[in-house]
Amino acid sequence: MSGLVIIGASYAGVQAALGARGAGYSEPVTIVTDEQSLPYERPPLSKEFLFGEAGEQNLILRDDAFFARERIDMLLGQRVAKVDVTARQIALHGDARLNFDKLLIATGSRARRIAIPGAELDGVSYLRTVADAIDLRARLARAAEIVTVGGGFVGLEVASSAAKLGKKVTVIEAASRLLERAVSPVVSRFLLDAHAQAGVDVRLGEAVVAISGSAGQVAGVDLRSGVRLGADLVVVGVGGIANDELANAAGLRCSNGIVVDEHGRTTVPEICAAGDCANHYNRFAEDWIRLESVQNAQDQGRAAGLAIADRHAPYDSVPRFWSDQYDFKIQIVGLSGRSDQMVTRGSIEEGRFSVFHYRQGRMVGVDSINRPGDQMVARRLIAAGISLTPAQAADDLFDIKAPLQAIDRAAVQSRDIAS
Repeated sequence: MSGLVIIGASYAGVQAALGARGAGYSEPVTIVTDEQSLPYERPPLSKEFLFGEAGEQNLILRDDAFFARERIDMLLGQRVAKVDVTARQIALHGDARLNFDKLLIATGSRARRIAIPGAELDGVSYLRTVADAIDLRARLARAAEIVTVGGGFVGLEVASSAAKLGKKVTVIEAASRLLERAVSPVVSRFLLDAHAQAGVDVRLGEAVVAISGSAGQVAGVDLRSGVRLGADLVVVGVGGIANDELANAAGLRCSNGIVVDEHGRTTVPEICAAGDCANHYNRFAEDWIRLESVQNAQDQGRAAGLAIADRHAPYDSVPRFWSDQYDFKIQIVGLSGRSDQMVTRGSIEEGRFSVFHYRQGRMVGVDSINRPGDQMVARRLIAAGISLTPAQAADDLFDIKAPLQAIDRAAVQSRDIAS
């Protein structure tokens, strides 16, 4: 049996399988994953799951019956040891082999580990999988003092969850502000205030240089400034590393992930890659980039699935990210890392505002706090290459949907002509 083999039961892997099936791919489809669970949602792991609002069953994306109906075989708890491009086989640990006509690598990314004294102590935790989350939830229930290393999405979401549970929480961030690479300084300051109001101690421009312990268990952290903080749980969230080792060993081109084109195709025609492990040229970034987001995984996975079925529609989606912290929904559309102008719309004081980013006069991204409507409009504007002027974006009375009306009218006229 050959057909399509997918390594990784991630969002990208599942979406590629469904995309191929939906495009008419009729050959066998097999998803191989080293996890014991059916494909599951990952964003709730640092939020609802940690403070008990969601159980493991609530996370499952699709059940066994669904995969059976779609004729997708699931191989759980199976780790791939090697990809043999010449023989068109993958080797599993234990010497079992699977043949493939087409292969999709959707191995995702893993948590970046810290290399400091004490990093191996019991009580130093990372959060990437449901197994990690189950372990962390149990530890969180017993812990009194929690230190999160990293002021990115994972660190802040865990801090928010721990604070809601009444724990003493400290966030250590080496940069000068929170989410420095993802959001505007305005949003960073707002989130800093939100965490402070929840009782979280945020230390900016600081770093953990060692973790101290007692009887093999975490007892505290030592900071670069010379301060020692008590801690019985340390949660590390300092970014991810692409799981591209299988691809690299197979001879595929890799550079901060597996290099793919707009259809998810690698340098070997029969092999695609998608999701956190893939590096692609993104017109919104105007550069090669590896994105770690649900949106990227799903949309890139869908494009790869279509390519596998010889139905080609390039991946060209506007990047999107989100985070829930306390009562605030943080949403980001576009890539604004190199913006040179920013304007604010809405009320920072009321916790409902957006920051519009511009690069050389062109709108390239929008960060929002509790303003989902702005996100929906901005997504369409950026995709269409339409920019509000900074004055329009800053004027809360200006209808930001107005520039889209001409596009909508043209779409209606095209449908009328076609019918």
